[in-house]
Amino acid sequence: MNIAALDPGRDKCGFAVLAQDGRVIWQKVIETARLEAELAEARQKYGYEVLVEGNGTTSKEARARIQTALPELAVVVLDEYRTTELAKGEYWKAHPPKGWRRLLPVTMQVPPEPVDDFVAVILGHRYLKSLEEGHHES
Repeated sequence: MNIAALDPGRDKCGFAVLAQDGRVIWQKVIETARLEAELAEARQKYGYEVLVEGNGTTSKEARARIQTALPELAVVVLDEYRTTELAKGEYWKAHPPKGWRRLLPVTMQVPPEPVDDFVAVILGHRYLKSLEEGHHES
């Protein structure tokens, strides 16, 4: 069973689809305006049954839109604590700095693009870990 994860935001959202074993199948930063369409297209393509959503500022609004568009989809809300900070580290692992930037510690650098999709991956991994530990029903 695949799962999807969403880091909702005002203008953009991080979105990812993960396999049950934690492998990232797909990740992308999507426009919030296209939220329902992107979720529906990804669901058709990757067949996920659960959407893990971060509990950030715009999460209630996003959840209402999702439940209207995809009422049969199970939505699980997770704490986003420290995810942006962790996502920056994951971004730099995936895209190591080049040239003179590699001389600066990545903790002193700001990724040149949004890391919302990495936040979604972290949320997905947190959910899968909680399943292993028996905190959520699937």
